[in-house]
Order: sequence, then C-alpha cells, then structure tokens
Amino acid sequence: MTGEHRRGTTSSGTTEVPRSAELAAVLRSLGVRRGGVLMVHASLSGTGVAPELVRDALRDALGPGGTLVVPTFTPENSDTSRAYREAVAGMSEAEAAEYRRTMPPFAPDVSGCPTMGALAECVRSTHGAVRSSHPQTSLAGLGSGAGKLLRRHPLRSHLGRLSPMARLYAADAQILLLRVGFEVCSAFHYAEYLMRPRPPRRTYRCVVGDKGNWVEYRDLTLDDSDFGKIGAQLPPRMLAEAEWASRTVVLCAMRDVVDHAKGQMSGYRRALA
Repeated sequence: MTGEHRRGTTSSGTTEVPRSAELAAVLRSLGVRRGGVLMVHASLSGTGVAPELVRDALRDALGPGGTLVVPTFTPENSDTSRAYREAVAGMSEAEAAEYRRTMPPFAPDVSGCPTMGALAECVRSTHGAVRSSHPQTSLAGLGSGAGKLLRRHPLRSHLGRLSPMARLYAADAQILLLRVGFEVCSAFHYAEYLMRPRPPRRTYRCVVGDKGNWVEYRDLTLDDSDFGKIGAQLPPRMLAEAEWASRTVVLCAMRDVVDHAKGQMSGYRRALA
C-alpha cells in the first residue's frame, strides 16, 4: 500500500497541515487497530510536522480505548553504553573521569530521552503519560492501558520476560516504524530473551536518583547489529507498507515479527557463537 503524498503548503509556507492529514489516512490504510496497543519508532526529521500533531494522529487512529507506547531509552546515563564510549572518545583520563562524575542521573518523571527522537520525547512529556522505571530501557505510554503495561520494570530485565516488552507481546501489540527501519525495532531485543541458546550475560552500570549514585546489575548482552538484516528477511505477508513524507512506513504485529526473529537468531547466532 502506498499513501499518496500531497505537496500543498499552509499560509506559513510549511507542509504541516496536509502532511498531518496524510498521516491519518496512512494509519487507516495500514490497519492500525482501534482500541489496540501500538508501539511506535519514528523519525520526523525533514517532515515539517510538529511531534504533537503526529502524537495526536496516532492517538486518533487508536481511539479512546487504545494505547500508544514509545521507547524512551537513556543510554547517556550509563558508563557501559555505546553512547558513553562515543562521548569520551578522545578525552584524557582526567576529562573522562570528570565527565563521568557529572553525568545526570535517571529520574523517570524528568529525564529526557534525547537519542530517541522528537516523538518519543513528546509522548514522554505529555501530561498523563506513564513511564516505566528502568534507568536504561524505559518505555512511555499514553492511553487506557499504559499504566498496566508499564507498571513494573525490574533493573535486571531490560526488555525481557519481566519487562513491559513482554506485556506488549502478550497484549498482541502492533509495531509502527514511521520513516525508520527495523534497525531500531526494539521489540527484537525481546526475541533475544526467547532464543536458544540465550546470549551471555554482562554487567551494566548507570547513575540513578542523584549524581554519583551508581548502580550495577547483570542482564543479557543485547545486540542490535543484525536487526536490519532480520527485518529484511521477514515474510512480506507480515508487513503492511505505505509512504509518508517521502519515506516508508511499516505496520506489523509484534508477536509475528518477534517469533520470526527468535527463529532467525536461534539459528545463525548459534552458528556464530
């Protein structure tokens, strides 16, 4: 399916109004389920559409009984993350130590999610939003089911069986990739917890509550390096596709794609181990 792209402009010279209207039509054509649960990964760069309008279009598509969920990960408050390694690259030992000392702690009600995009930050900061408590891999949601889905998120389960991701899977959630690819499909991490053999475990650290209050825990070694490849091998019947703002939009069922990813990972990752 392909959503027709109009290039009309508003009186201010932007395409915000027609593009936001197009998005509503695209969401209907793809089959976003009213009253359902929808997890969204999005890139709004270059669209000229405010994230609030995208949020509202998504909520309208879901209806009053639906629930919108976004990833609100915070790798910037960990010294075991790729984001940290990139941040301190080239620093002296003293500079890196000072950087670590002043790293902001995670606080669910106030910590932003700058690496996750404008829509995620918009949803997180909307009045009435619910956010899970994990200092690294939190999710935020709006709607009738958000409290139940996100209520509990143990430290030792980033996106595993005890996390909100498992409850999204159980709730038969849909996934919307809005102008992004499967490279960022965080639900594939849940497949890592289901695969056999399981990935090895490693130590994670992050700062929580107050500066200098570092916590350490162990969980699976998560690896998103092959998510794009996994997405490319999904059967076309699992995917509904359209176009919005000159990029692809994909809707799929979380259970279907996670189960397929689990099968792929359990095969070739074992061979690579």
